[in-house]
Amino acid sequence: MSTAATHTASENETPRTPVTPKKHKGNTGAKIIVGLGVAFILVYCLAPFYWMLVSSLRLPSMGRSTDLIPNPISIENYKAVFDPSNNFARALLNSLVVAGGTTLLVLLLGTAGAYALARLDFWGKVLVMFAIVATSMFPVITLVVPLLKLFSGGYDWAPINWINTYQAMILPTISFALPLAVWNLNAFFRQLPVELEQAAMVDGTTRIGAFVRVILPLATPGIFTTAIITFIAAWNEFLIALTMVNDPAMQTANVAISKFTGISQFDTPYGTKMAAGVIVTVPLIIMVLVFQRRIVGGLSAGSLK
Repeated sequence: MSTAATHTASENETPRTPVTPKKHKGNTGAKIIVGLGVAFILVYCLAPFYWMLVSSLRLPSMGRSTDLIPNPISIENYKAVFDPSNNFARALLNSLVVAGGTTLLVLLLGTAGAYALARLDFWGKVLVMFAIVATSMFPVITLVVPLLKLFSGGYDWAPINWINTYQAMILPTISFALPLAVWNLNAFFRQLPVELEQAAMVDGTTRIGAFVRVILPLATPGIFTTAIITFIAAWNEFLIALTMVNDPAMQTANVAISKFTGISQFDTPYGTKMAAGVIVTVPLIIMVLVFQRRIVGGLSAGSLK
């Protein structure tokens, strides 16, 4: 009897509709605020590049125009950039040599130094880390005069004549890029398990062999990210290249752009400089877009255990 009543009661019950969570107005407002913030950052970051691109596509005679869209569109400024008098093609090659050489040396020294700081225990290790960071805090302008005197043979104890050479630009740039590379790679090496090296050494390899065969392949994202950041910093360097080089054939692209001249002495070639700026910037943008996954992966890998 009770069983029949139970079945009857269950048949008379209406099925319950699933309860959907209510959308809070606060979540919608937060999304709107975040979207506006992202839009503001995009406009703030892309507006200078857009203005540089627009200015480069104007006629040379319209260098001071404030129109948001060039009318008519012209590539005369890009032709003027590669005029033989500007020597810009050679300047691009010099920038590539300086940035590439700096990146290779920073990776070689930074990887070895960061691994030693991450794995070896010695007295004064913390002081060494602080010293590495402190060296990157010196303003470049304070070191330009001593470097210029050193590389021009001004000191009797160091008869070095490196003015108008690649090494005069590469070595000072390394001193500013290396601390960041060591600090970044040190954090990355610390999160790699020590047991991996120990297992490799048990199998018969040396510590250096374990580092080359085991650690370096695992540290590729961090090394790749450090290489890109170093290359961009060296590519954009200006003050050292301006001071250490007075030969037009050895100047980098940034220095060459600053020395572009117009038709007369008092004429500033705005359009030509903007076109050269686009030519210098676009390769970096393409490189970042192509390798953005590796960059993000390398920056976040050091923080994950």
